[in-house]
Amino acid sequence: MILNIRVDHHTADIAQIERITNNLEKMFHEIQVNPCVQEYIYIKTCNRSEIYLVTDKIDDLITDTSNLVIETDEDAMRHLLRLAAGLESMIIGEDQILGQIKDSRKKGIKEGSVGPVLRTIFTKAVHVGQLVRKKTRINQGSISIGSAAVDLAESVHGDLKCKKVLVIGAGKMGTLVAKALVEKKLKAIVVANRTYQSAVRLASELGGYAIHFNKLHEAMQDADVIISATGAPHPILTQEQVKESVLPENLSRLVMVDIANPRDIDENVKYLGVKLFNIDDLRSIADKNVKMRESEVLQVEQIVEEELKLLEKSLKHLEVEPIISCIRANAEEIRRKETMKAFKMLGDLGGKEKIVDDLTQVVVDRIFYDVIQNIRNAAEKDDTTTMKTLETIFLEKK
Repeated sequence: MILNIRVDHHTADIAQIERITNNLEKMFHEIQVNPCVQEYIYIKTCNRSEIYLVTDKIDDLITDTSNLVIETDEDAMRHLLRLAAGLESMIIGEDQILGQIKDSRKKGIKEGSVGPVLRTIFTKAVHVGQLVRKKTRINQGSISIGSAAVDLAESVHGDLKCKKVLVIGAGKMGTLVAKALVEKKLKAIVVANRTYQSAVRLASELGGYAIHFNKLHEAMQDADVIISATGAPHPILTQEQVKESVLPENLSRLVMVDIANPRDIDENVKYLGVKLFNIDDLRSIADKNVKMRESEVLQVEQIVEEELKLLEKSLKHLEVEPIISCIRANAEEIRRKETMKAFKMLGDLGGKEKIVDDLTQVVVDRIFYDVIQNIRNAAEKDDTTTMKTLETIFLEKK
């Protein structure tokens, strides 16, 4: 069974996502040592947390189902393909999710938690993500969560020209924010990051300047906009810190946009008069984006359904791969033995042994080609009688 357990922006707000993500992470640690689980992979972004796994049963795996979406097999795979295609993102068509899926797949393969089933599914997801972006305009002029955060700040100020913007975090999301800011002809872009060299690298690309993280309070004093996107496990800006750092006369005009999960900025900061926004506040921008891409969505959904059928076929083939491998191994063993006997009987072939060896290989491949195709066809049709017969013939120990 293929199982997907998730929480995302469709069913929860950022506060709920934070709380449920903590539970999901605990669940994920337990899953890793559960003997019923063969494969597993975890995806986390600013507005979702998802577990994908291959298991014999789901009993006792999920202790708390509140606000969780749980899907199996076809529904779970369809969701992943839609996710890779950008259809499940808050910002429809955004490209970042595809990179995050690639990273999760790569990490799972490296750590050995991804086996043949999830490797097949996630490889297909990456293919679908690339295909829809090539065949449709789902991501044409697409905006990201980072650029949406900039748009939100601009909607408050009216114009960011000649404004000072502080970006906290130089990771992937912080980079997206900073790049979206370049076009705004700002007074200054300041980048703060715990790893100073990362801040320097990003700031130099953007014509801004970097500061050490311990100088954050100084940069906040006269900032017009602060956009935070770190990977910190707890708030990095409390109400007290903001009150001490920002000049009193600047509090009412300061816009703070928190796009981290968990959140970087304590929600009590808003009581200082600061205009504080988080992931939930980007929904209005996301809604406008959906309307812009309605015609593309239909085409992408069609591609997803077509590729889902091909994926299901591939998984059926995967089920009979042990039988096919056994047939090939047995045939190869016989071919090699008989070919060696022939070489001894024929004597010196003057260097033409490879011709004979290739000939026997082709003969074996052609004899078993139809057999293997028929086995795969039987798997596609869920012909359990034929499958059991084949297992008895080829896989049972003699």
